[in-house]
Amino acid sequence: MNYRVGFIGGGNMAEAFISAFVEGEFLPPGNIFVSDVRPERLKELQTLYGVNTTLNNSEVVLNSDILFLAVKPQVMPAVLREIAEVVTPAQVVVSMAAGFPMRSIEALLGDDKKIARIMPNIMVKVRSGVVAYCDNSRLLDEERERVLSLLEVTGAVFRLSESLFDAVTAVAGSSPAFFFAIIEAACDGAVKVGLPRDVAKEMVLKVLEGCVKMAADEHPEVLKDRVTSPAGTTIEGLFALERGGVRASIIEAVSAACRRSKEISDLIEKSLG
Repeated sequence: MNYRVGFIGGGNMAEAFISAFVEGEFLPPGNIFVSDVRPERLKELQTLYGVNTTLNNSEVVLNSDILFLAVKPQVMPAVLREIAEVVTPAQVVVSMAAGFPMRSIEALLGDDKKIARIMPNIMVKVRSGVVAYCDNSRLLDEERERVLSLLEVTGAVFRLSESLFDAVTAVAGSSPAFFFAIIEAACDGAVKVGLPRDVAKEMVLKVLEGCVKMAADEHPEVLKDRVTSPAGTTIEGLFALERGGVRASIIEAVSAACRRSKEISDLIEKSLG
């Protein structure tokens, strides 16, 4: 690919995308430009991936056809005001800031700019991510396809209404932490009943891998019932889960994460007036 991609912000999510682009051989490192406020972080990214780095956000803008904004929501207003004079209508600006709507970006960059918004999760680093996508309809078809082709390198892309992004934040963005907690608990349970820690982890991960493959083709309820024998070990374990309110807790965890995303969105909009 001969176009240039920039990242303002060199944190974990930016690195996840950079890793997917470079290690997936989709973009040459020389076509990627990254800025950050931490010189040591820029040095690390340059060493790991061979990308161009700078402390100057405007320099990244001037060297980018597609510009990813990979900064925290509370930093976005200052960054947008800083780069507003150098962003042009020919560029595509892609925000990955949770809770920061496109209309707020347009208010600070100008309503003639091509804006896309994504909500990725951390698994993009291993190219098994989930990425929600929407844009402000100013992108040309070929520009949209170019952005989508970039995102598809990192995993599954879902084109959705921006109104669903709070739900996506909870389901795709926050839920990996919930699943990691479940994995950890299952490993601890395996150790409690006598398995060595390394065997427990490998076994739990293989079970989950198989569950994901099977659940892609059949309803989880059907699969659960197939594993559950009358008066057997599985129903006893399921009863313990129900007694502990595990399913209700997971549902509430997703709901709570979604509520918090909406709260952040409201706080951002209020702060911008």
